[in-house]
Amino acid sequence: MQLVPKTKLAPENAPIPEKIILDVGGMKCAGCVNAVERQLNQYPGVKSVCVNLATEVAVVESEVGTVDPNALAKRLTAVGFPTQPRIPSDNLAGETSALQDPAERQRQEMRSLLRQLVIAGILLLFSGIGHFGSSVLPVLNNIWFHFGLATVALLIPGRPILVDGWLGWRRNAPNMNTLIGLGTLTAYTASVVALLFPQMGWECFFDEPVMMLGFILLGRTLERQARGRAATAFRQLLALQPQLARLIANPEKVEAGSSSVEIPAEQVRVGEWLQVLPGDKIPVDGEVVAGQTTVDESMLTGEAMPAIKQPGDMVTAGTLNQSGAIAIQTTRIGSDTTLAQIVALVEAAQTRKAPVQKLADTVAGYFTYGVLAAAMLTFTFWYFFGTHLWPDVTMSSGMEMAHHSSLTPHSPLLTHYSPLLVSLKLAIAVMVVACPCALGLATPTAILVGTGMGAERGLLIKGGDVLEKVHQLDTVVFDKTGTLTTGNPTVTDCLLIGEVGQWEITQDDILSISPPHPLTSSALLQLAASVESGTYHPLAKAIQQEAQQQQLPILDATNFHTEPGLGVSAVVKDTCVLLGNWDWLSWHGIAISETAQQVAQELAADGKTVVCVAVGGTLAGLIAVRDTLRPDAQATVDKLRQMGLRVMLLSGDRLEAASAIAKQLGINSADIIAGVPPAKKAAAIESLQRGGKWETPHSVVAMVGDGSNDAPALSQADVGIALHSGTDVAIETAEIVLMRDCLTDVVESIQLSRATFNKIRQNLFWAFAYNTIGIPLAAGVLLPSLGFVLSPSSAAALMAFSSVSVVTNSVLLRLLARHS
Repeated sequence: MQLVPKTKLAPENAPIPEKIILDVGGMKCAGCVNAVERQLNQYPGVKSVCVNLATEVAVVESEVGTVDPNALAKRLTAVGFPTQPRIPSDNLAGETSALQDPAERQRQEMRSLLRQLVIAGILLLFSGIGHFGSSVLPVLNNIWFHFGLATVALLIPGRPILVDGWLGWRRNAPNMNTLIGLGTLTAYTASVVALLFPQMGWECFFDEPVMMLGFILLGRTLERQARGRAATAFRQLLALQPQLARLIANPEKVEAGSSSVEIPAEQVRVGEWLQVLPGDKIPVDGEVVAGQTTVDESMLTGEAMPAIKQPGDMVTAGTLNQSGAIAIQTTRIGSDTTLAQIVALVEAAQTRKAPVQKLADTVAGYFTYGVLAAAMLTFTFWYFFGTHLWPDVTMSSGMEMAHHSSLTPHSPLLTHYSPLLVSLKLAIAVMVVACPCALGLATPTAILVGTGMGAERGLLIKGGDVLEKVHQLDTVVFDKTGTLTTGNPTVTDCLLIGEVGQWEITQDDILSISPPHPLTSSALLQLAASVESGTYHPLAKAIQQEAQQQQLPILDATNFHTEPGLGVSAVVKDTCVLLGNWDWLSWHGIAISETAQQVAQELAADGKTVVCVAVGGTLAGLIAVRDTLRPDAQATVDKLRQMGLRVMLLSGDRLEAASAIAKQLGINSADIIAGVPPAKKAAAIESLQRGGKWETPHSVVAMVGDGSNDAPALSQADVGIALHSGTDVAIETAEIVLMRDCLTDVVESIQLSRATFNKIRQNLFWAFAYNTIGIPLAAGVLLPSLGFVLSPSSAAALMAFSSVSVVTNSVLLRLLARHS
C-alpha cells in the first residue's frame, strides 16, 4: 500500500517529478519563509516550492535529476538559512536518523534561547529596579550603570538578533529581526547621544532596548515551547519504529517460541521470519505464521481495543504485541511499511498550505518593507507636523505611556520632551510592534496540531487545503457496497428462469448438457461460481462462498471478460455464460421476459442485489444477494445530518435495491443516485457539484468510498474519503484516509477538519488584528486626544505576546479535543 498525497495523473511522456525535502534553519517569521521560497524558486529547474515555518521544512518539486539537493542547501546556507537535504533512505530508521540533526539543532536553539532569556531577564531586573528607583543600591540609579546594562543586552542576548537582522537587510530580505534590531539600536543610539551631549536636552531611555530584548526573547522561548508541543504527535509517530528485530535463523522448524538473534530492524529483508515477544514492538509489516496474540494498534488506527492476531493475519510495524509470542514473515520493510507511509503522508500534509494562507503569505512578502515605510512616515509626520499641531504631546503628561522612563545625565526628570525624541520613540514603537511572525505561524501551527491529532486517531488528512474544503462541505455522498454495507454479501435466492437444458457433473467433473431437462438451482449456482472465479468483487465472493458451502466443485472456464459495474462472461465447456445486470444482458442481445423482470423487482424491493445468469444466449436464472448495513451506518448518517450536511447514496445497483438500503437509513428518495456504473460515478459527482439534474444548487461534495471502482469519483469530489480496508488506488486518490475502517470516523474527520480550520481562521484574524490595531496605536493615533501611546518596550511585549498567543491557540485544539 502506498499512502501518498493526491496528485493529478501526469500525461504520457511527461517528465517525472521529483520531490526534494530540505531541513531549513534560521527562519523567524513569514518574511523569512518568503525569502527562502524566493531563493529556491530562482534556482534553475525548480518547478514549485512550499516552505513550512512551524516544521522548518522546505519541499521542492523538480524534474528528476535536474536539481542537486546539496546545491540548494548551499544556496540557502549562503544567504543565512542553515540548510541540509533530507537524506533518502530505504528504511524508516534511516529517515528517523536523517531527522535527528534538525531535531538536535532545534534543541540547541532552545537551550540558546533559554540562556539568552536568563541573561536578558537579569538585565531587565536591574534595569527595572533602577527605573523605579532604589534606595538600597544607589548605583542602580546611575545613568552610566544603565548604559552598561543596555550595552551588555545588545552584545550578549541581543547579538544573534542584530546579526540576523543585518544579514536579512544585506540579502534584500529584511525580517522581524531587522525590525527589532533597528528599533533597539535606534533607541540605544539616541540614548548614547543624550548621555554624551547633555546640552542637547535629550532624555536617555536605556531601559527601552533592555526591556524590548527581554520581552522578545521571552516571547520566542514560549513560542518555541508551544511549537514543540504542537509537533508532539508527529514525534510520537517517528518514535514508533523499533530499532531491533529478532531474526529466526531456522524458519523451516518455526514456532512462536523459536530461538532468535537480535539484529537492527533496518537489516530485515522481505520474506525473512521474525519472532515478536509480548511487550515488543512489531518491527516490520508482516503475516503471522505461528502463535496467537493481541496487538495494540491504537497509535496507528486510534482504536483502543487490541486486535486479535492469528496465523494468516497481517500485522503492522510500530504496533505493540501484548499477550503472546508470535512468529511473522516479513512482507514490507522500511519506507514501504504502513507506518513509514503514514509518517510521509503526515509530513507532506503539514507542508500543504490552505488557500486562506495565500493572503497572509502575500502580505508577509512585503510586510517588513511596509512596516519600515510606516515607521518613516510616523517619524516624518510627528517631527514636521504632529509636534507642532499638538504641542502638548512633547510635555511629560503627553508621554506618560512612555513610562516617564527618561534618565538623563543632568536632570532626574524633564517636563518637556524633544520633538525629535518624541518622533523617534513613536517610529521605534511602530517597528517593534509589527509581527510578521504571527502571520507566518497562523496556518502551519494549526495544521501541525490538526494533522498530528488526526494521525493519533487514525484519520489521515492530507493537508491544509483539504481542511479548507472540508469546512465548505454541504453534501456527503456514500458508496453503497462495502462502505455503508459490510461488503460481505451472502446469497439468499437462486431462482431458475426458463428451460435451457440439464447440467450434470460426471465423475471427471466434465460439464455436459442433456436437453430438454431443466437446469437445477445447484447447477446454476455452480455455473455462476465457475464464471465468477475469474474476477474479484463482493458479489463474486458471495456466489463462490455459497458454492463452497454446498460443496459444489468449480468448473473449468476460459475467455474471462469483465466489464466493471455491468457483469462478467466466460466460456464453460464451449458454452458462453454471462453474469450481470439487465444492461449487460441487453448489450449481448439476450431477451428478458416480463416474468423475470417482475421477479427481479420483487427481490430488489426487498433490498437484494439481483445477478442475472444467461447460458448460451438465453436467460437461465436469477441469483439474489443481500449485503447487510454496517453497525455504525445509521449513527453516521444521523450525525452528519445534525451537522447540517446533506447525505446521499450512490450505487451501481438497481434503484429498488438502493432504495431499500436508503430506507433503512432514512435517506430520502431524492438523495439516491442508483444504476450508475463505475465509469460514470465521477460524472454523477460532477453533476452534483454543478447542481445538475438533481435540481440542487452548486454543492461542495465529499465522496466516501472504498474500492477501485470508486477512485474516479473520489478524485472528482471536492473531498475524497477512503476507508483503509479499500484498495490502494482509492487510498491514494482520497484526501482523507480512515485507518480504523470505522464509518463514524467520517464524522470525526469532518469535525476535526472544521475545528482545525476554525483555528486557522482565528489565528489569522488575531495575527492581522494585532498589526491592524498595534501599528496605529504605536504610531500615536490616540496621543493627541487621550495622551495614550505604546512605548517601545510595551510594543515589544505586545509583539511577543501576539506570536505566542497564535501558537498557543493552535495547541488549545489538542487540549479541547482531549476534554471533549
